[in-house]
Amino acid sequence: MKKVGLLFIAAFISLNSIAQNSSSEAKLLLDEVSVKMGAYTNMIIGFNSTLVNKEAGITNDPPIRGEITLSGEKYNLDYLGNNFIFDGNKLVVINQEEKEVNITNGDLDEEDGFIYPSKLLTFYKDGYNFSMGKLKNNNGRKVQFVDLTPIDSNSDIVKVQLGIDAKTKHIYKLVQIGSNGAETTFTITKFKSNQPISKKMFSFDKEKYLKQGYFID
Repeated sequence: MKKVGLLFIAAFISLNSIAQNSSSEAKLLLDEVSVKMGAYTNMIIGFNSTLVNKEAGITNDPPIRGEITLSGEKYNLDYLGNNFIFDGNKLVVINQEEKEVNITNGDLDEEDGFIYPSKLLTFYKDGYNFSMGKLKNNNGRKVQFVDLTPIDSNSDIVKVQLGIDAKTKHIYKLVQIGSNGAETTFTITKFKSNQPISKKMFSFDKEKYLKQGYFID
């Protein structure tokens, strides 16, 4: 009986050690990616996004395309028919279909249970436990996945899988699974760094949109 107990304790310690090693390895990889991508003067990232919710019978096909230009905390994001411009202080959301502009203080947040493309490099730093996931081959590209689970059990996000190109240490894919059964996937299709970009990229020309008849809130 004592032997069985000792074997159980040994197995428990071994599994716990593996889990801790997996967590440490995952954090090291995420930090490496964040440092490497964060060191670029700017990044231009093109991506596809898909949303699937089998329970609700929802799937967007073809995928939604988007593009984001990032420079430090500043970004210019085209996504879901809107243009998001963040200058480090104020966020401007331009709805071209409705011809409306909304201006608020502060950045996009995750209160609606959604990880925006502008959060790719930072979202994991608060509120997640992580472990190494599967290493997959994607058309000759080796992609190492890291599994992230929210610490908050009431989070609208159940799980996140972050796919990292094993060679370049760049983010390649993000899969977010929500508590409502929805699965959102971002796949990076274009990546450029340290490009010559205009300073106007992160500023809002109010007069331009007033002349075009936009309502500005």
